[in-house]
Amino acid sequence: MKIIVTERIAEDGINYLKENGHEVDTRYGISHEELLETIEDYDAIIVRSVTKVNEELLQRASKLKVAGRAGNGIDNIEVPACTKRGIIVVNTPESNIMAAAELAVGHAYAIFRNIPQAHWAGKAQNDFRRSRFNGNELDEKTAGIIGLGRIGSIVATKLKGSNMKVIAYDPYITDEKFKKLGVERCDTLEELLKQSDLISLHTPKTSETYGMIGEEQLKLCKKDVRIVNAARGGLVNEEALYNAIKEGHVAAAALDVLDPEPNYDKKPEDQDYQNKLFELDNVIITPHLGASTAEANYNVGTAVSKLVSDALKGEMVAAVNMPPMKNKDLNEMKPYLDLAEILGKIYYQAEKETVNKIEIVYSGELAEQETKILSLSVLKGFLDIVIKEKVNYVNAEFIAKNMGISIVESKTSQLEKYTNLITVKFFTKSKVLSVSGTVFAIQEIRVVDFFGYKLDFEPTPYVLAIQNVDVPGIIGQIGTILGASDINIAAMQWSRNHKGEKAVAFVSVDCEVPANVLELLKKINGVLKVTLLKF
Repeated sequence: MKIIVTERIAEDGINYLKENGHEVDTRYGISHEELLETIEDYDAIIVRSVTKVNEELLQRASKLKVAGRAGNGIDNIEVPACTKRGIIVVNTPESNIMAAAELAVGHAYAIFRNIPQAHWAGKAQNDFRRSRFNGNELDEKTAGIIGLGRIGSIVATKLKGSNMKVIAYDPYITDEKFKKLGVERCDTLEELLKQSDLISLHTPKTSETYGMIGEEQLKLCKKDVRIVNAARGGLVNEEALYNAIKEGHVAAAALDVLDPEPNYDKKPEDQDYQNKLFELDNVIITPHLGASTAEANYNVGTAVSKLVSDALKGEMVAAVNMPPMKNKDLNEMKPYLDLAEILGKIYYQAEKETVNKIEIVYSGELAEQETKILSLSVLKGFLDIVIKEKVNYVNAEFIAKNMGISIVESKTSQLEKYTNLITVKFFTKSKVLSVSGTVFAIQEIRVVDFFGYKLDFEPTPYVLAIQNVDVPGIIGQIGTILGASDINIAAMQWSRNHKGEKAVAFVSVDCEVPANVLELLKKINGVLKVTLLKF
């Protein structure tokens, strides 16, 4: 197979590809125009962050089977366009986590001991008055970790090694994972902010986390708190941070990421980036160095080479998108894959309590088939709601287990009402909730059990799940509010277990339901809960 590498990776990675029988062209720095002229000759392409694997390129990449990204993000690869063409997309999200974690810890030490400021004073100003740079020790202080995933867990372990008390806020990580790490769980972000001497952020940037540390949150923090953000720019509101530091409430901050970020490739004489935080001596800013170590560069280069080589051999790899399947198999499995993913998506859209175990039960005809890919599809749907990095059929189980969630798969051939049934049970500390679904005929997907309520509902892109007291008049009020808001109802189904107690409804609508309309529905007398499910 012929592979083009357009950006520099570890030489050992290049050698690995050659040793495995591949022809490798290293065209570091090749222009997009040149690549367009030559891409049709290649079976695989390996890039880092500059080369654009976009629709224009893919239209000419008639032989391309694999696109490999040496690193974590895939912003420069149009994944849907690759998937449409059956091109496997792989990246290396695990290869630089130690580098990112160590940078965050280094930043923590730097802002507690004023290391960069003291260095600069001596080197640039010939000022060695050490009394100016009196700092504080990390020993016996409290570190608050926001996001206890792969990087956050490493940071927590290293800070515990500095004899810090470590607390963390992450609603998606189980108690077992917290206990294993020896970290105290905070049930709310506010609880963490009030206790921490050091706050270190390790969460992805989403609509929920963007600006999660703003003016109100900073006011809750202890005086002289120190803040480290080596995750994503925008998690901390920079205007609010600037003001809190100027006012003396925040002692110092260290940022490896900014919002927006400067152009890291511009020469100093061409740089036009401005940020008020640069005015403050007790703010340390580094140019997104999280993954910039020799070890991380080596790891991402060798890891991506192995993934690309294995994928070209037809082996199952940790792909960002689903690996290619034969059309016949894909067509047969697709409705069941879709059903499994839908069932997985339901829980965290409707509930908040942390899941520590998922049991997937296959009944009827499905019990006689290989169901591993279906279980991965359940996990993919479940994780897609809470994990903003790309979840795929290969990494879904790894991510779930890394969160402390145990996965159980069981089968039974006994089934009375349906020919096939998938039941997903979500176990929390206090309860077990389950959802079930089936496929009728060829591709008719139905949800037939929702947290103990029997129904027969076709999941659509937008569904209102409503729980209410079983009394007359509620259906009419819901319809009136939706109609007045110009939201069309496509289908509606109510279910109850006992007259006069509680009932649930699935209401399929044609569009997104705004937050203000959801609030109106919640205010209806007798309505207990309203959730918009997106499939």
